[in-house]
Amino acid sequence: MKTRALILLIVTLAFGAAPFLTPPFRGYDPALFPVNIPRPSIQPAGYAFAIWSVIYIWLFAHAITSLWKRAENPAWDRTRLPLALAIALGSAWLWIAPQAPIAATVTILVMAAAAITAFLRADTETDRWLLSAPIAILAGWLSAAAAVSTGVVIAGYGLLSDTASAFAMIAAILTLATWVQRQKPRMPVYGITVIWALAGVTVANAGLNPVIAILAGLGIGLMALVLRPTFRG
Repeated sequence: MKTRALILLIVTLAFGAAPFLTPPFRGYDPALFPVNIPRPSIQPAGYAFAIWSVIYIWLFAHAITSLWKRAENPAWDRTRLPLALAIALGSAWLWIAPQAPIAATVTILVMAAAAITAFLRADTETDRWLLSAPIAILAGWLSAAAAVSTGVVIAGYGLLSDTASAFAMIAAILTLATWVQRQKPRMPVYGITVIWALAGVTVANAGLNPVIAILAGLGIGLMALVLRPTFRG
């Protein structure tokens, strides 16, 4: 168990260092796609990406506690392997994304699957704000980010129009997120993070693509309904 805890701390430190070792990533370069879309509708407003600072800090706290105080705790150990996989891939993602959007999309889909697996394994009663909550925020953001990346690639290669791609990906986010949140009703951080991402999509499309802005706004309402039993409890 302690070895897995140490691996988790190492990959988390690498994950945190990656943004300082790569150029700033502001979205896929439209020139990399056959269909040039300067501003994909599925992409959230820039401010939404500030959530990464919270994710990094919370994951550091999780990894340090995991090794220092909970190295032999089975509840913590159940999440370590899938979480370490998600974080390790995240360390490489910033190198991949600027030059290979398809490879980056495959990578982030695997990251999201691993993070969601870790979240579903997490005990939401034991050390909940240091065990399940940091995993929840990562899984929630990656759920949305994987759909964003997929949507940009689908539209960029002309498989769907920009609006149709955004519509499909918002529907996919909501389908996945409502199911995941219902599996873990005692940890609302996952759903709140998805709402944050959808709010970014709403803001980005206000006045530019009203159909997508409205759809993302309705998605926020749906996620809020899913979260209602959590706050009532």
